[in-house]
Amino acid sequence: MTEYLLFPGRHHVLTRFQGEFLRERAGGRTVVWAVTSANHRTTKRNPVGFDRREAAIERFSVAEGIRSLVVGVVDTPPTDEFAEVTVKAIEAGTDDLVRLTPENTVVACSTDEVSKLYERLGFTVIGVEPEGVLRPWDVLLMVAAGNDEWRAVAHPATVDVFERYALDAQVRRCVNDPVVGDDGGLTTTRDYKTYADAFETAADRKWQQIKEFVRPGRILDIGCATGATLQLVDADPRFHESDLIGVEVARHLFAECEHKKEQGFFRNPNVYFYQRNMLGSAVFPARSIDTTLTLALTHEIWSYADGSRPETVQRFADALYAHTAPEGVWINSDVCGPAEPDRSVVLELDDSDGSNPAQPAELESLDDPAAYIGKLSTRARFFQFAQDFRRNARVPFEYAVQGDRLVLRLADAMDFLTRKDYVDNWLSETHEQFCGLNFAGWSAVAERAGFRIDPSSRPWRNDWVIDNRIAPVASITTPTGDPVDWPDTHQLLIARR
Repeated sequence: MTEYLLFPGRHHVLTRFQGEFLRERAGGRTVVWAVTSANHRTTKRNPVGFDRREAAIERFSVAEGIRSLVVGVVDTPPTDEFAEVTVKAIEAGTDDLVRLTPENTVVACSTDEVSKLYERLGFTVIGVEPEGVLRPWDVLLMVAAGNDEWRAVAHPATVDVFERYALDAQVRRCVNDPVVGDDGGLTTTRDYKTYADAFETAADRKWQQIKEFVRPGRILDIGCATGATLQLVDADPRFHESDLIGVEVARHLFAECEHKKEQGFFRNPNVYFYQRNMLGSAVFPARSIDTTLTLALTHEIWSYADGSRPETVQRFADALYAHTAPEGVWINSDVCGPAEPDRSVVLELDDSDGSNPAQPAELESLDDPAAYIGKLSTRARFFQFAQDFRRNARVPFEYAVQGDRLVLRLADAMDFLTRKDYVDNWLSETHEQFCGLNFAGWSAVAERAGFRIDPSSRPWRNDWVIDNRIAPVASITTPTGDPVDWPDTHQLLIARR
């Protein structure tokens, strides 16, 4: 008789049918639960963390009278070697005590594509859910839809763990999130290593700009990226008794925050990280936060809004005001549009610094979009940007070509000029609109929420970017040929309650 029954899957939800199935088919075998995507949680594809899944499996096993081993398998890209990877992960996860072979193991699986991978290795595979029986993912979608009938289909072990840890609300929040992708990122094309490096590099400069406005107490950094700014707060003796709280929606960056905490990067014991989209339900109690930091974040909230962008950013500001304590502060440091966004300007761009193809490319079909963009002239990048920006950011981006001159809105010109060198993350960056609101617009959003604007607030221009990235290859004038000063590119908004 075979010793093991291998049961691979994500196992977010266990069902009553699975209980009946394993009681009948496990016999005296040990059930090896290979819990895939074990390193994922709070994403659309994997909303429940491994620890909660493992807890439910253990309760399930006791209730059904079966002997189980639970092994987490980290997420892997799609591969024809999935079965082999899983078997090896089980060996590693049990310190080589469990070695699954076709002679000692039968596999339980209802996914045809996965079953074939195990059969190719010589394993016997038995199906689990027959036609007409709800599979675990179907039950999870019932949870996400708010259909309480899921409780009648799910195993009592899952119902118990979901109720004790409010996982039904977490599943609804994650699966229905309009912003976050299946695997916990804003876009599938974003290179998070590049972003992480950029945030680490810029953290000290941003901290020098904002540190005098930070109030001790509960300090919240929304969109905290790798936690670099909170490290600087942690190092400042003024805040040694403060609670430091980071919220990051991207799974890759959130994992780096937790890694830093585990490695002892923070001296303050009161450092906490949440993986959460702040556009969902309230995360913090009313009037409980003394300082809220949003650094390079608000343009993303504008850009990835589900529905009306003005309504989305207003809802965000309203939520910040609600959780801000009396005399508390919201510090917003980010890009912004020019004071006169609709001003018509003439943009002239260098076409001698790279190639000039006749038409923009379909970058998604290229093996290396970054290499392609890197070889384009500044003028050619404009036409490529126009195509990708319209499609990805869902903006009009209208312009007229008059010989070598491009006539367009000043805000649109600056959206291109401030993004044209983001070669490594071009497809991701073209989802975002830097110039959706100017400083006056963001100030009005804060004031409508109830904040008062501190006199220290101001728009400002990044002259290094202008002098080194933009001015050498571009110029802007009025339609009559008069020079136009380069406009503001950034903002520092200090909003107090």
